Amino acid sequence: MNAVLLLSNGHGEDLSAASLGCALRDLGLAVEALPLVGQGQAFRQVGIPVIGSTRDFSTGGLGYTSLKARLTDLREGQFTYVLQLLIRLWRQRRRIRLVIAVGDLVPLLGAWLSGREHVIYLVAYSSHYEGRLRLPWPCGWLLRRPRLKAIWSRDQLTAADLTSQLGRPVRFLGNPFLDPLLQAMAPRPDASALAAGRPLAVAVLPGSRVPEALGNLGLLLQVLARLPQGADRPEPRLRAALVGALRPEAIAAMAGPLGWRLEQPDPETPGAEGGTTLVREGRRLELHWGAFPAVLAGSDLVLAMSGTASEQAVALARPVLQLAGPGPQFTAGFAEAQRRLLGPGVICAAGPVGDPATLSATAERLALMLDRLADPQAGPLWRRELEAIAAERLGEAGGSQRMAAAIMDLLAAAPTPSPQR
Repeated sequence: MNAVLLLSNGHGEDLSAASLGCALRDLGLAVEALPLVGQGQAFRQVGIPVIGSTRDFSTGGLGYTSLKARLTDLREGQFTYVLQLLIRLWRQRRRIRLVIAVGDLVPLLGAWLSGREHVIYLVAYSSHYEGRLRLPWPCGWLLRRPRLKAIWSRDQLTAADLTSQLGRPVRFLGNPFLDPLLQAMAPRPDASALAAGRPLAVAVLPGSRVPEALGNLGLLLQVLARLPQGADRPEPRLRAALVGALRPEAIAAMAGPLGWRLEQPDPETPGAEGGTTLVREGRRLELHWGAFPAVLAGSDLVLAMSGTASEQAVALARPVLQLAGPGPQFTAGFAEAQRRLLGPGVICAAGPVGDPATLSATAERLALMLDRLADPQAGPLWRRELEAIAAERLGEAGGSQRMAAAIMDLLAAAPTPSPQR
């Protein structure tokens, strides 16, 4: 009974759990994962074993966002699937020393049902949403159980709030989902690079859940088509970070009616240069698959319809311009909640989802943000403001190592329990 189990329920949660798992593995622990949503690619990419089979669902684990999404989950059998996974965990509980829940009520409930000692990183909840966190039932009751040995929050405000509400310590140690990106990042280009003529770069992030991401990309293309052009306005470098499931053929079919043409290098032409690009009236959007860190690292501004990726952008002090979509994830409600969570570095133009006036207003806002960044006085001042927001809302790198050290202290303080029959 030496293994610790990572129990998570979403793309961003998997990223955090995988980073924490790597830190624990570096300290000598055997680590396994049980993703309750999706294929668990974040675990597979770093070599953390995934228990049993996995499955994707069209809502991407976001069935709570609307009645339609809940009905979709019921039709596709997601509730039954999660129940089967938790039964699998319960059957294997005797060989698990500690369950590490990452997410919200669902993995917390699963950890409690396992009957093993557990800890939780409550990445899905923040007091920044409303000032005082209102936990869903029975989350508060579960967070007071004696088998729960530690609670970590996603920010300091939430830690203080929950400590008061629960009558037990809640700590903020950082956000592990930031660590792989922050540790791999090169320093931000300074103002002198901008003054030397480097074009400002915009990272275009349509999200990670398919098919929603394809529809999001279509909306973002309509915004980019409306971005003002002119001799007095330098053309920014546009780069989209895409998941592998967004295939070039599907993108071409979607983008063609919007006036964009897909260009791909000919692999049989010697010396062919450049990657896959969408082109419209002289404007180019570079398409990059599996290169999110590099795209974000080289960006000055982010145009996003994404959850975790926007949080990572804020952590790197990049201003984020949102565009709400039809969902199921990046809806107007989700975007508004994200602005409350991440602070004034995240901006959104008002208007109905998909309306031409909203798309035009977003393009105008994008142009104004680019102008502000390029300004030799306003640009550096804005960056310093964004850095302060990042430190307050998301903390510094190293959350994975700090949580891993806290877990090792917990395991060292308690004798290994014997299997119960």
